[in-house]
Amino acid sequence: MDIEQFRKAGYQAIDRICDYYYSLQNKPVASQVEPGYLRKALPESAPENGEDFQIIADDYQKFIVPGLTHWQHPSFFAYFPTACTFEGILGELYATSASNPGFNWSASPACTELEAVVTDWAAKLLGLDPAFYNSTETGGGVIQTTASDSVLIATVAARARYLSKHPSARIEELVIYTTTQTHSLGKKAGLVLGLAVRALEVEGFGENGEGFGLTGERLSRAIEEDLDMGRRPFVLIATVGSTSSGAVDYLADIGQTLAAYPSESIWLHVDAAWAGVSMACPEYREPCQLSAVNNYADSYCTNFHKWGLINFDSSFMWVRHRQNLINALDITPEFLRTKHGDAGTVIDYRNWHLGLGRRFRSLKAWFVFRSYGVQGFQKYIRDTVHLNEFFAKLITDSAQFTLVVPPFLALTVFRLVPPSIAPKNSNGNKDTPNGVDNEKINALNRKFYARLSARTDIALTQTDLNGTFCIRLAVGAARTSEEDIKRAYDILCEEADLVLR
Repeated sequence: MDIEQFRKAGYQAIDRICDYYYSLQNKPVASQVEPGYLRKALPESAPENGEDFQIIADDYQKFIVPGLTHWQHPSFFAYFPTACTFEGILGELYATSASNPGFNWSASPACTELEAVVTDWAAKLLGLDPAFYNSTETGGGVIQTTASDSVLIATVAARARYLSKHPSARIEELVIYTTTQTHSLGKKAGLVLGLAVRALEVEGFGENGEGFGLTGERLSRAIEEDLDMGRRPFVLIATVGSTSSGAVDYLADIGQTLAAYPSESIWLHVDAAWAGVSMACPEYREPCQLSAVNNYADSYCTNFHKWGLINFDSSFMWVRHRQNLINALDITPEFLRTKHGDAGTVIDYRNWHLGLGRRFRSLKAWFVFRSYGVQGFQKYIRDTVHLNEFFAKLITDSAQFTLVVPPFLALTVFRLVPPSIAPKNSNGNKDTPNGVDNEKINALNRKFYARLSARTDIALTQTDLNGTFCIRLAVGAARTSEEDIKRAYDILCEEADLVLR
């Protein structure tokens, strides 16, 4: 393909992308293909001779688009949102047009320097302490692939720091702390690194108001138990906005508890993959415990590719002391040495993550931040939170649904409990009365969810909270409106009536 052929194909691609978004609301939310559909449709081997690009572009429409689940659909309420803005698309296009591996400053100075700038912009947008800014040359921010990578990298850094302070410690003694509500990324970090993982039990909402969040008292008991048994906890993966319930660990309490064990050097990583971007709005900083993050966290992560308008992948990670990453990950053979790197006058981001080469992710972030501005970004976050509040009120006011946990930001967790089983209390929730088998209510909700998941016009996800089967609705698609929320609620009512009959 020459330059002019590329120009023509590019015009057509943009036209087709625009047509896709114009028609998005009319498409099924989830793909309707059967497993193995694509292998049956495509040749067994690549073609011997090159094909005309128009045929390739048409085959994208014919074979690939039907196999897409449309995460930007206004009725996509499953998992958490995946950002996709036109600014981000164009940023990806420009970044790909000048493809380079970006492993050190010299590989392309703009790649490194723009990442250092936009991660500082993002830190200021969220209200993070200046200790996390690159401009301090002590801490700093870096764009990783996902929150799972951020956790893995934080764990590697925490392990290196711990072993440097406890040289007699054996690898088999080390323990990663998570909770029973932590994302699976915690277990995966242990699996990859060959380290023990202990998930600390957290309870549901009780009389004291604790809600699936880790307390300092529970953490202290675990530390004492492990130290007595010769185990060495070295990192805690705390959560702001858990996947199942939107729970937030009690970070101030946790930070004070860890401070009581200074000799143990336990690293505090805060995973705010979904909820963290809401701190762009000052009113959501206290629920997300910004003050505790600023006071106690060794590292912090949030995914701008979820609720942050920047196309996947774009996981922003900050560390209080960059040297901890560099000490753990710096391998510099002679062919990677540079004058500026040796002098320490530039950031070589290869020492801040596991790989050598890296993508020019900061360009799409730069495009998005500049196009939306702080006020535009805040408006998007507030609009989706208000849509969730609207949905949660519909659930609260209904006769047959009940909230399982209080709504958090743009997430509502609920289930079907007909009034014949449990009338609502004064708080608008339902308590399962004595003598009613919770498993029967769970079975009812599994049937209810099976009906919902069979539909093509809505997408939600299920979860289990300490034995309670329930359904999650997460708002975040930029094209979702109040009408889409009303339509979702009507679908819930329709399917609830059918399953109850």
